[in-house]
Formats: sequence, C-alpha cells, structure tokens
Amino acid sequence: MNKPAIIEEAQEGLSFANVLRDRLVCGVILIDGGEKVTALTGQANRLLGLSPEQATLPVFDALPAPLQALVRETLSSGKAPADQQIDLQSDDRGTVTLRISAVPFRPGKKDSGVVVVLNDLTSARQLDEHLAQLDRLANVGTLAASMAHEIKNALVAGKTFIDLLLEKHQDAELVDVVRREMGRIDALVTRMLKFAGPARPVFSGIRLHEVLDHSLRLVQPQLDGKAIALNRSFQAAPDLVRGDDCQLQQAFVNLFLNALEAMGPDGTLSVTTETISSDGPSARQGDSAGRTRLRITVKDDGAGIPPRDLARLFEPFFTTKANGTGLGLAITRRIILEHRGTITVESQPGRGTAFHILLPTAA
Repeated sequence: MNKPAIIEEAQEGLSFANVLRDRLVCGVILIDGGEKVTALTGQANRLLGLSPEQATLPVFDALPAPLQALVRETLSSGKAPADQQIDLQSDDRGTVTLRISAVPFRPGKKDSGVVVVLNDLTSARQLDEHLAQLDRLANVGTLAASMAHEIKNALVAGKTFIDLLLEKHQDAELVDVVRREMGRIDALVTRMLKFAGPARPVFSGIRLHEVLDHSLRLVQPQLDGKAIALNRSFQAAPDLVRGDDCQLQQAFVNLFLNALEAMGPDGTLSVTTETISSDGPSARQGDSAGRTRLRITVKDDGAGIPPRDLARLFEPFFTTKANGTGLGLAITRRIILEHRGTITVESQPGRGTAFHILLPTAA
C-alpha cells in the first residue's frame, strides 16, 4: 500500500472520531511524511490553543516547537520515541501541561507519517497540588489551634499580672503601649482559634445597616488618623438578614482595615448597600423566584491588587503585607460562606479594590 493510500485510510478511520471530537479525552493530530498536517481533532486544537485561522489543518510550523521536534524525530527514525511532557501558556487556562506521544504510521519505516496523541495532564497536576495544599493546611491548622489554645491559656495569668503592674506604673505612655500590644497578641491568637476551630455562629434576625454602622465606628480613629473620607450609601431596604452580628462585624472590620492599609492619606472609603432581586441580572442559579439578596460593596481607591495575587487572595496564610498573617480575608470568606453568602473581589493596580458581598435577606 503506497503512502497516500495509508494516509487516506487513516483519515477515513478518523472521520467517525471527528463526529465526537469534542468528547475525546485526548487530542489527535495526523501528519504525513512531508510534515503536512492532514487531520486535527477539535480537542487537539483546544489543547494547543490554536487561533481560528489555524484550527483547520494548520501549517506544521504553527505547532509548538517541542511537538515539531518530536514529529521530526519520529519521521527520521521510523520509531516511536519516549513520551514527552510540555507546558503551554493558555489565555483562558494559564499553564497547560500536555503529554505528547508520537507513533509512526508504519513502524520501522522512515517518513511514513506520524500520529500524535495529546493528553491533558493539567487537571491531574492541579488535583495533586490541591491535595498537597489541603494536607499542609490541615497539619498547620491542627498545630496552630493547639498552639493558640496554649498561648491563650498562658495569656490569662500573664495579662492579669501585667495589669496589676501597670496600675502602679507612672509612665502613662508605656502603659498604653504594653496594653495595646497585649491586646494585639490576644486578638491574633483569638483569630487563629476562630479560623482553625469549628465555627459556632448564633443566627438571629439582625439589621445589616446597624452592623455596618458599628463596624465603621470601630475603625473611625484610623479613618481620622489618615484623613480618609467615608462615602456611605445604605440603599438596601429592607436590611434584615439572619446571621451572627459579631461574626459579620468581624468580617466587615477586616475589609475596612484592609482598605485603610491599601490607601494613603486623603483617600476615600466607599461602603454601599443595595437590594438585588432574584429576577435581576445578578441572580444566581437556584435562587427562588421573588427572593432578594443584599449586596454590600466595600471599595477603596488605594494601590490595587496585582492580577497574579487575585486568585490567592482568600487563601489561608497568603499575604503580601510585610507583617501580615494571611488570616483576615480567609476568615472573612468563611464567615460569609457560613451566612450562605458569596464574596468576590475586583481590582486594578493603581485604581483601587472593591469587595462585593451577597447575603440572602431574612424570610
């Protein structure tokens, strides 16, 4: 059988697969002895990220360089080389890891053509990374909870003794510094315990605007200290939600403090609320008809967040701050999720950051 007949037979055998090309778990490319692409499945096109102009039988030079080298090695030797693994950059998926296998049409015969099979290893690699991360976080969480519990117990006796000493000390400035630092240590340990330990929220009907007002009063000294203007617009009506006011307050204060740290003097902090109908464009799948949600937006005009950091923003222990713990936003997200809500972030470097929280209204 001559070479064109072999290629034609292979193409005919692939025609049925082309009908199901989008269902294939791997991509297939047929290349003849003259380095011409004679067939390309849709999955292969997707994995390689070829442009629409290249999707229909692209020229050989449009293929990634490692793939070209593997095909040329197969054509020149007539033997199937060892599988190779390459990383490609995709606009929509980031780094894509592929395993490439090349098999000659006629084993042992040079320039007979090559069948290239592409397998996507990205999901498996990401799964391994996520499992390893979960294992590390579980170990760190157990250790952190144990350490925080012991430190907090020791602080009780230490704080009582220090308070007695401070009452007799005449240096008011030093007294304030020591008390503030002791309070900071206690707050940090408490945050670690709340993150690592099981949450026990106490839900009741609460007015969201009252929680926001109280949270803003807590950060008012920092607002005044940096001359930050506050733009407050509470338009949600009604503002009744079911939740734990202490936990929601903690979530909001975390967001306010992050915004203040991101801004320089004379910045603007915007806190707005509005009612979102389940029939509107922001409705989520599964929302019951007529059910409304409250959207809270916390926006600053600070430095913004680099795109590379946005995806990791809510990860525990991830921080870009010199003295940050990486727990504030992780705790905030967990609190919002416990209240059957969602939290998303939008940011552009140099143009500020906006956090959007959606909470269901109380029935």
